[in-house]
Amino acid sequence: MKPKTIHIQDVTLRDGNQALKRPWTIDEKIEVFDLLVGLNVDGIEVGFPSSNETEFFTCQVLAKRAPKGKPIAALSRANEKEITVTWEAIQKADKPRMHIVYPVSDFSIKHVLKISEKEVLEKIKSSISFARKIVGPNVEIQFSGEHFGDAIENFHFTKDAFLTAIEAGANIINLPNTVERYRPMIFVNMVKEIKETIGDRAIISIHTHNDLGMATATSVESVYVGAEQIEVALNGLGERAGNTNLYETAIALHQNGESLNLNFQRIYPTAKRISELTGIPIGEKTPIIGEDIFSHRSGIHQDGVTKTLHQSKGAYRTFSPEFVGRGDKETISFTNQSGHKAIEFLLEQKGIQVSKEEIHHLFSLAKSISSRENNREITEAELVELSHSVLAVQ
Repeated sequence: MKPKTIHIQDVTLRDGNQALKRPWTIDEKIEVFDLLVGLNVDGIEVGFPSSNETEFFTCQVLAKRAPKGKPIAALSRANEKEITVTWEAIQKADKPRMHIVYPVSDFSIKHVLKISEKEVLEKIKSSISFARKIVGPNVEIQFSGEHFGDAIENFHFTKDAFLTAIEAGANIINLPNTVERYRPMIFVNMVKEIKETIGDRAIISIHTHNDLGMATATSVESVYVGAEQIEVALNGLGERAGNTNLYETAIALHQNGESLNLNFQRIYPTAKRISELTGIPIGEKTPIIGEDIFSHRSGIHQDGVTKTLHQSKGAYRTFSPEFVGRGDKETISFTNQSGHKAIEFLLEQKGIQVSKEEIHHLFSLAKSISSRENNREITEAELVELSHSVLAVQ
């Protein structure tokens, strides 16, 4: 059931930006937009035009700036006034896309909307029919059933909601895990059932949040039950714990043999710049872009690394640093968890040849220093100095 093509739809400029402590200025949004174009994501959601005048103007600017053939979406709630404003904001894009959102979960209908399911269907039908009327027959309309991931109690109704949206003119059905509450396979099985229900009448899209830390896994697995589009964000930006991370999702799909249009070499420089623009630091252990992810300190790992260092597949490496545009390389450091191989490798890198007996002696010295000084790391320079002292004594 896996689709032939997987589309990466980025929502950083809308979902990511709205969660920032200081939302971006128009100039910053233009820079982020250009970064996304450089990454060659398949589509870009530029904002929520009806929320304020500045947002409306920014969406207009970005829509006009869009490359030919690049889908440019903007979000609207399900009412005619907002839909009209949204269309005015993005219609100058070469390929505009209307995105309408409305709740579909039992909880939201009862406690937020406080209306009947029949009224929900009427709202979906009227809003999408209106949108289709003003955008014409050839513009894509995406309908998001907000809180789809929480729609277990009224799943039969949810199916009706999406079928209603398609009949009214929607050709992309977006399934959001608006708040991540359950394990990935519960959501994935829901996606599978929706795909079986609507067949080829609309594209299935996925939009997951990371409240439990499983957004990437949920999105990736959804592809294998029929999702053709994944909505992601740069650096995983988004409300609360963030949205599905673009880099993690793209690399996971690539590692599983999927073909994407993404310019992978732009990942790392883009991530660094987004961190600067948001003031949100990149954790050193963050997958794909963290400072420490190519570092090896365990003796067993270091042995495997040195034996596979120049191979395309590393013993303890998923992908090469240069593949995502990094200028660093796999590194080996010495701590009291390291082995003899670390010393041998680090000295060889400096052109220093020592015997096995000398390595064993250096190993004991370095371990002793590390343990004596609160298990600190022994630097390469210190190892070189120790080797010189050992060789001088001999």
